[in-house]
Amino acid sequence: MLKISSQFFILIPLAMGIGIAMAFQTALNAQLREYLYSPLQAALLSFLVGTIVLAILVFFQQGQKPNLETLIHIPWFLWLGGCLGVYAISTSIFTAPKLGLLTLSGLIIFGQIVMSMIFDQFGLLGVEKTPISWSRFFGAIVIFSGVLLTLQR
Repeated sequence: MLKISSQFFILIPLAMGIGIAMAFQTALNAQLREYLYSPLQAALLSFLVGTIVLAILVFFQQGQKPNLETLIHIPWFLWLGGCLGVYAISTSIFTAPKLGLLTLSGLIIFGQIVMSMIFDQFGLLGVEKTPISWSRFFGAIVIFSGVLLTLQR
């Protein structure tokens, strides 16, 4: 059942903004690669800029900051998010010129949908359990079909 609230109309453009930002980021990073020597070097520069921006934002953020003791007690697998970011950014820099932004974005979204359905189905990593229904499954198939249509250039 679709849940529509007053926040829904704020969250939709914010979520769409992520997709817009990711498309821009991929295109910019692919161009950055032309000036550097590899997708990894372009990703490093992108992460460096992002890290500086995050450091400034955290510095000015209100509230408590974690200390070394807190960081030490974070479960090991929660540190993998940064590794996954390296994979995502580096691979998108490498594949964007070969696949095109539309196909790459479609495949990324389809991958997110499949993995999200698995996370929802089994309640992995603290996600609320939501069974895979026929409508959710069909929605994923429709999106994959759309991705296949983007392969025609």
